[in-house]
Amino acid sequence: MSSAAAPRVSTDDALDPRAMREPLPNAWYCAGQASAVAGGKMRAVALNGEQVVLGRGKDGALFALRDRCPHRGMALSKGKFDGDTLMCPFHGWRFGTDGRCRDVPTLSEHDASDFSRIAVQRFPIVESAGFLWVNPHLGPSNPEAVPAVPSLDFEPAGCLVLELEVEASFDLTTLSLVDPGHVAFVHDTWWFRPSKELREKVKTFQPVPHGFVMTSHATTTSSPVYRLLGGAPEVEIEFRLPGVRLERIKAGTKRVANYTFATPMGPNRTMLTNALYWSMPALNLLKPIARPLMRQFLTQDQQVLQHAQAGLDRKPTMVLLGQGDLPSQWYFRLKREALEAAREGRPFANPLTRQELRWRS
Repeated sequence: MSSAAAPRVSTDDALDPRAMREPLPNAWYCAGQASAVAGGKMRAVALNGEQVVLGRGKDGALFALRDRCPHRGMALSKGKFDGDTLMCPFHGWRFGTDGRCRDVPTLSEHDASDFSRIAVQRFPIVESAGFLWVNPHLGPSNPEAVPAVPSLDFEPAGCLVLELEVEASFDLTTLSLVDPGHVAFVHDTWWFRPSKELREKVKTFQPVPHGFVMTSHATTTSSPVYRLLGGAPEVEIEFRLPGVRLERIKAGTKRVANYTFATPMGPNRTMLTNALYWSMPALNLLKPIARPLMRQFLTQDQQVLQHAQAGLDRKPTMVLLGQGDLPSQWYFRLKREALEAAREGRPFANPLTRQELRWRS
């Protein structure tokens, strides 16, 4: 057995200890569904303490800008977007999707003020797996050192997405994505875990870029969810920085993917997004049933995390014990390596090795 304290970890002169208590600055974070910016709509999001407005121009190009007019601080997301420029609703200043100021209509023609040098901060944005991903980092960046955004290896016939705001820190919420021990107690429902008996699990984990994966293994068909696929499906579960859990399920030619993303909104505020994809069109008929079950599942995580956060607010230490807690320790090791690699200007080197873990769940 092993033990560790977190999120307070040992520090040295090289790495600012505050960095280990904050989300990674240089990483892609889920900023909502891509459909939210269809048809000229804008979406305002909170991302790691920053207010950001997202949209898609007439040319189809995505943009992410700081949601603040530099004139008087008004949120640009409260204004109008014509597919080319965003208009601040306070004084009508206009900004292109590149962030540059295009017009200040209140200026007199005799006013010599030059507004062409005024710009709103831009952030990198990409689309993948039906979601928008934003990197809020403002410093120098090495693209090869940034964890890749999640993608799908099949064309989904349907998708179900739920978002739930959690009043808990990003680290605590992310740890729930790699913690196998809580399942038997937090998600003790008939449709997800029909057997109430704790059983010993033996799984093999191996490192992957910026994370680790529970290698593909055959599972039982006891769960009603797995019975829908027919046969004994194979399951592979990957975790990667900054807070991404990718569960891939295969049963012959049938495919299901259950993706979960943690997004830091601000101190002790985290968005938990769950996306379920499937390749079988017939499963679309079950969406009205699946949605409330998924919400129940996420709400269970939300409630327990918020109660745990209240305990950590009183005494911010954890005791990680046993092999079932090793993935949580791995998360902090991966995070430290990402911070040190960025500080030293070198490639990320995964510190983990292949390992077999045993726990009861």
